Amino acid sequence: MALVLEQINVEGLAHLSYLIGDDKAGVVAVLDPRRDVDIYIQRAREIGVRITHIIETHIHADFVSGSHELKARTNALIYGGKSDDYQFDLEQLNEGDELEIGNVTLRALHTPGHTPEHTSLLIFDAKQGKEPFAIFTGDFLFNLDVGRPDLIGGGTEKKLAAQIYHSLFDKLVPLGDRLEIYPSHGAGSSCGKSIGDRRQSTIGNERIFSPVFKQRTEAEFVEWVLGEMPEPPTHYSRLKKVNAKGAKVLGDVPILPPLSPQDFHQLMQDENTVVIDTRSILAFGGGHIPGAINIALRPEFPNWIGWMINPEKKILLVLESERGISLASQQLFRIGYDNIAGYLHDGMTSWQNAGLPLKHLGEWTVQELNQQKDHPDVTVLDVRGDDEFKNGNVPGAKHIYVPHLEEHLDQLDKNQTIATYCGSGYRASIAASLLQKHGFEKVVNVPGSWIAWSAANLPVEKNH
Repeated sequence: MALVLEQINVEGLAHLSYLIGDDKAGVVAVLDPRRDVDIYIQRAREIGVRITHIIETHIHADFVSGSHELKARTNALIYGGKSDDYQFDLEQLNEGDELEIGNVTLRALHTPGHTPEHTSLLIFDAKQGKEPFAIFTGDFLFNLDVGRPDLIGGGTEKKLAAQIYHSLFDKLVPLGDRLEIYPSHGAGSSCGKSIGDRRQSTIGNERIFSPVFKQRTEAEFVEWVLGEMPEPPTHYSRLKKVNAKGAKVLGDVPILPPLSPQDFHQLMQDENTVVIDTRSILAFGGGHIPGAINIALRPEFPNWIGWMINPEKKILLVLESERGISLASQQLFRIGYDNIAGYLHDGMTSWQNAGLPLKHLGEWTVQELNQQKDHPDVTVLDVRGDDEFKNGNVPGAKHIYVPHLEEHLDQLDKNQTIATYCGSGYRASIAASLLQKHGFEKVVNVPGSWIAWSAANLPVEKNH
């Protein structure tokens, strides 16, 4: 028997899923699968095993679960924790229930707090003694962080935070420092407050280095874990409902149709359609389709699509490369955006050659921003999060977090030049493009933004 234990990382979502099983017995389970499931099918074929179990540690909020896609392809059963929130048939696990996958055994450990039904899985290997050697912690415990207890809302935050405390200190710590930890998210995910860079750890390592295990009373832990909690992305509550119901099986990532400039332009006229320009902020600034929103196709792309774009809208895409077509379709599929009307064939080259309208977006260096920031006709707009703004900002800047910009347009003067900045320029370009879309003509973005401002040692205002 050879143990199969493979981690699969989804860039952008920072989502970690797993294959676990026994290649001699020819069987594996898939834990917390993403929606585009070909990778699990392919790896199973390469290893020479079949997928017999699909396991959900909890009802996810940041991506569409691939459990139903995988079940349709493999006929494997879906397993999850005990909850009345599930609206589909699955095998619900009680604490202590075991799943035999060849000579590998997974034992359910109820670890509520991130969600009420959250279930971790202890991993036993017959060749490595009678005690578990590792645990799949789902979104309960990460490197240097724990799962946030505020995603369900409704006043349950303190109760769930207390449950995390007991899950940690009554259930996890007694298992011993040698136990390996395999979480379902890494750095960059909003499922925690500040997840560390390591995608694997041990209880002993976390007890030494993680602020989670600092000695606190239950009340102090609850206060700590809920303190300075960043706002959850808006799509989390929607995806929670999708996954509780069970996502519709589509069979594969949809193939996006290429559209001529004329057809693209015609579809744009529908008020229920939004144009997403996925090019870099500098390319977008040089020339773009009027009304387009710039959300660059970088690792942050799915998170900011989820924050900013209504999933009921039809989406038209502007892309820079053939690889971008495949990557954008995958990323949108993973977060449940299934209403993609198509992409602009040959990109902006075909648009400009068709003689269709172009808009430009001004760009200032941080030195230019510093020179202009005190001008009476200039509004400096900081679109970072609250904590970022409190830790230092461009002197005199107005603050509106970019996901809430459209709600507060009345706080801005269309006669002013509005200079947007964020951490790097990425969110600032989203904000600047939104302002243009809503009729603000004097808009400039600041590439490099706060990173460049700090590197240039320019003045900082504190807002503690």
